[in-house]
Amino acid sequence: MSKFGAYLKTKSFRNNIIMAIISVIVIVLIAFYSLGYYTHHGAGIPVPKLKGQLIDRATAMLKEQGFDYKIDSVYVQDVAPGTIVEQDPDAGTNVKEGRVIYLTMVTLQAPNISLPDLEQSSYREAVATLSNYGLKIGDTTYRSDIARDRILEVRFGGQVIKAGTKIPKGSRIDLVLGDGEGASEVEIPELVKLDLDAARFAIKGAGLTIGTITYQGTITDSTNVVVVSQYPMKTDSASKASIGTRINLTVTQGTKTPDAPTN
Repeated sequence: MSKFGAYLKTKSFRNNIIMAIISVIVIVLIAFYSLGYYTHHGAGIPVPKLKGQLIDRATAMLKEQGFDYKIDSVYVQDVAPGTIVEQDPDAGTNVKEGRVIYLTMVTLQAPNISLPDLEQSSYREAVATLSNYGLKIGDTTYRSDIARDRILEVRFGGQVIKAGTKIPKGSRIDLVLGDGEGASEVEIPELVKLDLDAARFAIKGAGLTIGTITYQGTITDSTNVVVVSQYPMKTDSASKASIGTRINLTVTQGTKTPDAPTN
């Protein structure tokens, strides 16, 4: 043991250790640089910037530089169809000629979706719902209704559509909303041949006002008179009147039906 220990302390041993370490380092460096040379490490063609380009222009650029490519599609609202929105590898990456470049472009045709149920929704609720479904608000118009900003109709392309109708994602939807003022016009009731009490009830029920009552002929029983004319009256050209319109009546003596005999 003493001889081996003495040998470890000799200059010859130290020189052998140093040479061994240097040899290992040289072998590692040679292997590293040889592998890099063999694989052309760091060499290649930089990938062009394709994001934002239209698909025809992007593929032409790749062909010019000797790249292959594969295309996937996705729908992106408010981006022109055919626009590249993703690429892999990223622009500026050095890759070998013939490498496949993966592109994601905006689809040329928006997918169809089902119109959500907006019936009885408020305008604010409808805006949020349509946005979640990828739809947009188009024109808004108002119509008489007791509820302000309540959805009365949904239109697409000028046609009324119902919940579940298939429409392209990203479409603009027109809404008809309630104005909160209620109906400004009501149907004129048919009053001729009604007795006066029934006519009064019909006028008030329609939201109209009883106007002048003109008695025609001799009235012997004021509890039994019937309407023979009214103004305004319902016609084919004028079937409605504004709320509160006065309805004038002309009445005459009615004929009571005799009471049925009792046994």
